[in-house]
Amino acid sequence: MNYLTVENLTKSYNAKILFEEISFGIEKGEKIALIAKNGAGKTTLLNIIAEKDIPENGKVVLRKDLKLSYLHQNPKMNENFSVMEVVFDSDSEPIKTILNYEEILEKVNNSNTPANQKALEKSMQEMDALDAWNYDTKIKEILFRFKIFDLSQKVYELSGGQQKRLALAKIITEKSDFIILDEPTNHLDVDMIEWLESYLNNLNTSLFIVTHDREFLNNVCNEIIELENGNIYRYKGNFSYFLEKKAERESLELREIEKAKNLYRTELDWMRRMPQARATKAKARIDAFYQLETKAKKRIDNTAHELNVESRRMGKKILEIKNISKAFGEKNLIDDFSYTFKRGERIGIVGENGSGKSTFLNLITGLISPDIGEVVKGHTIEFGYYTQEGLKPIKDNKVIDIVKEIAEVVPMGKKSFSVSQFLEYFNFPHSLQYNYYSSLSGGEKRRLYLLITLLKSPNFLILDEPTNDLDILTLNLLENFLNTFQGCLILVSHDRQFMDNLVDHLFVFEGNGNIKDYHSSYSEFRKNKLTHESRLKNLQKSEKEKTEKPKQIIQKATYKQKKEFEKLEIEIDQLESEKKQVIERLNSGNETSEELQKLSSRFGEIEKLLEEKGDRWLELSELM
Repeated sequence: MNYLTVENLTKSYNAKILFEEISFGIEKGEKIALIAKNGAGKTTLLNIIAEKDIPENGKVVLRKDLKLSYLHQNPKMNENFSVMEVVFDSDSEPIKTILNYEEILEKVNNSNTPANQKALEKSMQEMDALDAWNYDTKIKEILFRFKIFDLSQKVYELSGGQQKRLALAKIITEKSDFIILDEPTNHLDVDMIEWLESYLNNLNTSLFIVTHDREFLNNVCNEIIELENGNIYRYKGNFSYFLEKKAERESLELREIEKAKNLYRTELDWMRRMPQARATKAKARIDAFYQLETKAKKRIDNTAHELNVESRRMGKKILEIKNISKAFGEKNLIDDFSYTFKRGERIGIVGENGSGKSTFLNLITGLISPDIGEVVKGHTIEFGYYTQEGLKPIKDNKVIDIVKEIAEVVPMGKKSFSVSQFLEYFNFPHSLQYNYYSSLSGGEKRRLYLLITLLKSPNFLILDEPTNDLDILTLNLLENFLNTFQGCLILVSHDRQFMDNLVDHLFVFEGNGNIKDYHSSYSEFRKNKLTHESRLKNLQKSEKEKTEKPKQIIQKATYKQKKEFEKLEIEIDQLESEKKQVIERLNSGNETSEELQKLSSRFGEIEKLLEEKGDRWLELSELM
């Protein structure tokens, strides 16, 4: 069953043609990824399909009565709405049915007339038909999975990441026939990503996704559409299959271009010798010449696979961490940790938010000092530290001038390239290179910051979430560069495949200051962690069953569990409210050193309580 048909679609931006006369279709149940370089028109194409933009030519045909939901990369919501108001601000059938039921129920409570009673019975039948009774609980469970606990919190009080997760939760609860997702894994941790993968795989709907997360793409999508040089190429397979077939296609195109060039030289000579009054029968050959000319002058850019920027010389002494400890108030982040780095070492950093990862990176780069112990850096070590905060230039210069302050020429393997050519590698086209820094988007600023970090020729790279705002092709380019990088590498990333391909072992931040050196791939660590947690849960369940009297299996929540569930919702709201007050006091600058220590300690307690009560809430929600 056809859900979407795109016919001869054309769209340009200023003088640049994004795509020209492209056509494709999406059937019921298909889960398709859209791949293209940044700036190639991915989001524009999604906007046109979702009727938020219009093409210059061609048309988009959606199946009649199709329910479509679209997660924009930068979702807009009413800032004065609460979390629950955002989720229930929808035209989905279950939500409309719930709101209608609550409205009729209120009328019955005010005036129990036969007409109101009849309307209530009809509404209850509709609730039964859509299985809407537990819908409210399901929505709250999804919000909790995305670590949004305070359902009364206003949108303007949420961080950018929380707003994106709220928008995603709203989209996937709407029970749409066709869902479009633009970078859904941004601002999600690995637990959230893996849960989302499972949820989407069990969802009986069509998906059209733009993502830079290759593992997510492989686990969710079974087909890839590539948008390149304004054309569409379709691949029935996962990302690995796409890379193989793309290489085959480009190799074939190169051979065809070479043939066209040889024939073009012959035809060009004929065109130059042809008299002005051409015979009618030569018209076909003349038309064919211009088609041949277009093909012969076509260029395939495959130079991005050879990026290799030189790094500085590294001496024998790299970096020594000697028995360092660091705490903020009563929150212990690093406890008596020691390590000596070796030449060319590649380490991944893993841990929950707030476990001390950023503190550790700031300690080894000297931005902060340990409470106990010391960090000794070798004399030849030059750090390249890419943080999530981004680049802060002193002057608002043009992009190319900012880069030229670091290097006029970029050595790349056996060749050297101009700054402009290097910017092209990282998807800064010539027109964008002369824009001022202040006019760049947030993603472009972070990409420029990453490029500058690499250009400074460090021999010890520290990259904190470098893959955000990179398209898949640029991500592959960065990965190729890092694989040829001769220095040391510390990497923090939620991109599982990126970590697997680049790091040799992991520093796992387990909480309470404990850091474990885990010699394995990231995927194996995740697998073992989940297996351990499952065994521990089963063991606890088994121990509990031994100490309790045998009783009948309860399928539904007891009265006591329902009351506990309701109490948990109130307690979680109160803790979130207290958390906001603590944060305001910590940031006020009006507290004494003693008060700051108490507040910091209480903040840690609140975070722990929210996690514990959130887990219990999720457990009880399955019985509701």
